[in-house]
Amino acid sequence: MVHITRALAEVLVDLAADSDPDRVTTGVSITPAGELEGADGLPPETPVFTDFYFPTAGDALDAVFGIDLSTPARSAEGLFVSHPLRELSVTKRDDLAQVIFVAVPPWTLEEDSFGAFDRHGTRRPLEFVDAEPPAASLADDGWLER
Repeated sequence: MVHITRALAEVLVDLAADSDPDRVTTGVSITPAGELEGADGLPPETPVFTDFYFPTAGDALDAVFGIDLSTPARSAEGLFVSHPLRELSVTKRDDLAQVIFVAVPPWTLEEDSFGAFDRHGTRRPLEFVDAEPPAASLADDGWLER
């Protein structure tokens, strides 16, 4: 079973709709259920996809310095891709993560428009979790002290 917060899934579908007819590809990351508010029914160690990285972050610096700033040092545990002109499946271009979320028009969270797959293209059962990740700030990771 793959778990994703409903809020994250809605944001990803909105990103895809806003980018249509272009594809969107971005990393998504997890938070243990025990750190979420509202995920009381899940075991605390259950990974829940909660966050995404802005797909265009760092493009200008990447072009100049060859550094990918769109994904922080801790790599994303999953990938989101939109397929504006394809069916709901994983393509050879998409197999870069253990879990791949795919969205297709009409850009909804319905089973025929949004799904989770493993890197081999096998559809995985998906559960939307109505929970929120803990609030974070730059000060939380010591960045401001550096």
